[in-house]
Amino acid sequence: MRGRWRGNTPPLPDFYPAALPLSTATLRRVSTLIRAHRKTIRSRWRRLAPGDQALLTLAYLHKGERLRHLAAGFGISEATAWRRVRETIGLLAAKATGLRQALRWAKRAGWAFVILDGTLIRTQRHRIDRPFFSGKHRHHGMNLQAVASPTGELLWVSGAIRGSIHDTAAARIWLLPRFIKEAGLFALGDKGYRGLDEKLVVTPFWGRGRPAWQKEHNRLHARLRGPGERAFAQLKQWGVFDRVRCDPHQITQITKAVGVLIEYDRRSR
Repeated sequence: MRGRWRGNTPPLPDFYPAALPLSTATLRRVSTLIRAHRKTIRSRWRRLAPGDQALLTLAYLHKGERLRHLAAGFGISEATAWRRVRETIGLLAAKATGLRQALRWAKRAGWAFVILDGTLIRTQRHRIDRPFFSGKHRHHGMNLQAVASPTGELLWVSGAIRGSIHDTAAARIWLLPRFIKEAGLFALGDKGYRGLDEKLVVTPFWGRGRPAWQKEHNRLHARLRGPGERAFAQLKQWGVFDRVRCDPHQITQITKAVGVLIEYDRRSR
């Protein structure tokens, strides 16, 4: 019977079919990217074909399974699986849209504003690592900033920085107010962005006993900003973010790669 020891013989691995909610066109685009890279570096032979390498990476990112389990299914070692996944993530991350480009595209699309939001990607860190500890979320992690369209499409996502950094400080690090102004736009942000330029990043009023016009402002703000909440929801549907086991600083590459895949999948539908 599989899964039981027979003397000194290790148990045989069990395999099961699984489905990825991604289009075939997305798989083809990633495969083409890998094939072009191999041609560029003149790679003569790899254990995995470009299509299998693309499928391995998509399964790792979307399902969040351990690489040693996926490696067994593809008939390769865990070390080989990690090298191929890391290579593909790097190729995808290099295709990520820059902030200036994303804001210019938003302006050309005719939108008057974009939606600014931040989140914490939780990591497994020791409590002594205070720079990674977010007091707001009471957990270790890395801070990400994102810009979304008024319809909830993810336009740009930042690199990952220490979770102890507040959203307002993170927005300044990435020069978000400056680039938003250059693009001729303004942004809607939550209360975490109070203190930025009020003409460029509009936040809700807070406190008790607000006058009626401030309450109406907050209702309108919430209604306009609501669709932008889907931007990070799109990211967090990818299982790789459920439990980040790698070096926290690799979250930047992973996040940008996932952002590119979301865009690929959106274009193909």
